[in-house]
Amino acid sequence: MKAFYCDHFVLPLPEGHRFPMSKYKLLRERVTEESQIELLVPDAATDEQLMLCHTKEYVIRVVSGKMETDEVRELGFPWSEEMVERSRRSVGATISAARVALEEGAAANLAGGTHHAKKDRAQGFCVFNDCVVAARVMQQEELADQILIIDADVHQGNGTAEICAGDKSIYTFSIHGEKNFPTQKALSDLDVELEDGIGDDVYLDCFRQGLTTSLNESYPDLVFYLAGADPYEKDKLGRLKLSK
Repeated sequence: MKAFYCDHFVLPLPEGHRFPMSKYKLLRERVTEESQIELLVPDAATDEQLMLCHTKEYVIRVVSGKMETDEVRELGFPWSEEMVERSRRSVGATISAARVALEEGAAANLAGGTHHAKKDRAQGFCVFNDCVVAARVMQQEELADQILIIDADVHQGNGTAEICAGDKSIYTFSIHGEKNFPTQKALSDLDVELEDGIGDDVYLDCFRQGLTTSLNESYPDLVFYLAGADPYEKDKLGRLKLSK
């Protein structure tokens, strides 16, 4: 199996900043121990690819460093050239993984899942929406037609839902904490909202039902799966109680 990573494109964050960038390096080191996985560095997504999902004006603001103060605040970390490059690479990793998955059955991006990024705005540490960009690149290249995005992060994929609203070729399924971020939820094709404190059995029942529904309604050629780790019982902000 092939996995793409971009943890060596480090963001220069202020001392004490709460975004845990080290987790990507630690994940790569753990994956390196798995001999069945081939680690690869992705190409960066181009402006043209990003604009399949985001507005031209937004892409230009990000790339040129002209984001407004409130935009940077909503993103959660400061603008830098390194931030732009890493964001491009993260999207490029999902594009590359999608191509490999269509050829070999499965592939992974170790630093994707930027599902809060909206068509014209960043949010919650998400600059560009990697899954939607990759989905539309696959459609543009006629490698896939119908696409399913399964989002198992504990937070709703609101950016993904907003961008894909009305797009019948991309089905969005999000299973998330009802009372967790974002406060203002979007409308996915299928939303499964969970109460605080839900454990393994109830979660898996809800997930199975949602998976069956989404597969039956979308008939996908390609599936993007956002494998959120934050429903884990020891996650400080997750509010769910899933065991490993």
